[in-house]
Amino acid sequence: MTDQNILQEVKDHILYITINREHKLNALNKATLAELAEAIAHATGNDEVRGVLITGAGEKAFVAGADISEFSNYNVAEGEALARAGQNTVFDAIENCPKPVIAAINGFALGGGLELAMACHIRIASDNAKLGLPEVSLGLIPGYGGTQRLTQLVGKGKAIEMITTADMITAAEAEKIGLVNYTVPQAGLVAKAEELLNKIKLRAPLAIASAIKAVNASLLYDVDGFDAEIKEFGKCFGTLDFKEGTTAFLEKRKPVFIGK
Repeated sequence: MTDQNILQEVKDHILYITINREHKLNALNKATLAELAEAIAHATGNDEVRGVLITGAGEKAFVAGADISEFSNYNVAEGEALARAGQNTVFDAIENCPKPVIAAINGFALGGGLELAMACHIRIASDNAKLGLPEVSLGLIPGYGGTQRLTQLVGKGKAIEMITTADMITAAEAEKIGLVNYTVPQAGLVAKAEELLNKIKLRAPLAIASAIKAVNASLLYDVDGFDAEIKEFGKCFGTLDFKEGTTAFLEKRKPVFIGK
């Protein structure tokens, strides 16, 4: 499939994904979600990719929401199917990706756009960014994991306040409440994301995948996170990267990991 709504490039083992609908403030429509789903699936299974950076085209918006025109006439069953499909193929897929995914939030991150950012493992915002979940203004609630992930990140009280007031917050406020990891000037946004990914790239890829899986397990009601951690810890002992890491430590040299 030739992408029409996103741009993709792998450079130095980082997959750069840009939502490329600047004229629509990078709003998520079905076609964009389908392309995102394919890109994340490719990154998950591609050994060349060690990390993913997602951002939006232009300087105004990361993603300003979903394309409302596509679902304004949906019924109950269609609305539920829309949310379920997006969750499974895009948002949950990003959260469960074994490669670290960083959202470089370069402007408005509203509704589905903030949900996309929250599905990523790390969020960095430009200082002009505005973030919010305005769905109740449309008679809806967040449907791509927003009620769950916002609560996990900022706590129940703040999540309910943001969702029920539909207010936007600044990047500085988002950093203060733990919604984003860093706030930086827009000119340095991608560079900050690259700085983190380049640091992560020096570490053992399989160990990183295990760490992501174990951390995610802490948020699952039907999984014992401690047991998940123990199993992932044990799996690391069967990797060549573990042998390389411990040998390099004992030999007082920097390790060279191969992801096996």
